[in-house]
Amino acid sequence: MAIAALALGLAACGGDAEPPGGAAAGGADATFPVTVTGGNGPVTIPDRPERVVSLSPTATEMLFAIGAGEQVLAVDDQSNHPTEAPRTALSGFQPNIEAIANYRPDLVVASDDINGLVDGLGRLGVAVLLLPAAADLDDVYDQIAVLGKATGRTAGAAEVVDDMRTRIGAAVAGLPKRSGTLSFYHELDDTLYTVTSKTFVGAVYGLVGLTNIADAADRDGSGYPQLSAEYLLKADPDLIFLADTKCCGQTAQTVGARAGWSGLAAVRNGNVVPLDDDVASRWGPRVADLVEAVAATVAKVR
Repeated sequence: MAIAALALGLAACGGDAEPPGGAAAGGADATFPVTVTGGNGPVTIPDRPERVVSLSPTATEMLFAIGAGEQVLAVDDQSNHPTEAPRTALSGFQPNIEAIANYRPDLVVASDDINGLVDGLGRLGVAVLLLPAAADLDDVYDQIAVLGKATGRTAGAAEVVDDMRTRIGAAVAGLPKRSGTLSFYHELDDTLYTVTSKTFVGAVYGLVGLTNIADAADRDGSGYPQLSAEYLLKADPDLIFLADTKCCGQTAQTVGARAGWSGLAAVRNGNVVPLDDDVASRWGPRVADLVEAVAATVAKVR
């Protein structure tokens, strides 16, 4: 209740404010109306949106990357990048229709239709565009292009996609040839939840030719199994990537101090790699950063 009250209070303060950049802000390169396709099907946007609300940290990163940041009025409480994003108490996990509507948005971007978000805002005449978790890199590129069209920033979106393709291609092409493969473990939290190759993050590791030790443990097919310590110790991965440095304070030192882990090849050889939790979990423009970081690590392993 306190969070909802805070959200409503923030909304009341921001509801009458002019959108960043104003209605005549420059940089548009598309004509409206436009119809784009999201996870909720075709969405028609009558005019260039100037009061965008993002309820997805990934969408927020995409919007700012393509040059639509000046059109963004408010973002959810998890959108911490870039730092200039207008962060609020709005929640993408428990969206409050009234709190969102108080911002008078002309476009809301979210990753999931929770609490009747699409229908609730639709009844108020607000366009909602769903961009669900990407399955692969093509999904990422497509979502960036969709946001570019939806906000009148098609050129900026194309530039972001081209840059990502170039950087990812260069990172993969620069890897040394190997006679064998390297195995890895990607840690989501310190209870040993991980990802398999069928997930988006797992597929990123596949780009650089790594073998995922978790694939054989995914008995329920969820893509996110919880490993036992015994399983992991037996698998003995060559590389360990920590995507829980923020949430759980994990480091190479804490991993090495776990019972039995000092004997793992990754620990012995200094191949425990800390990652930024956010970069390692979002499918936005910083995927290129993740690929470069993983590729750079792989290149150093002899």
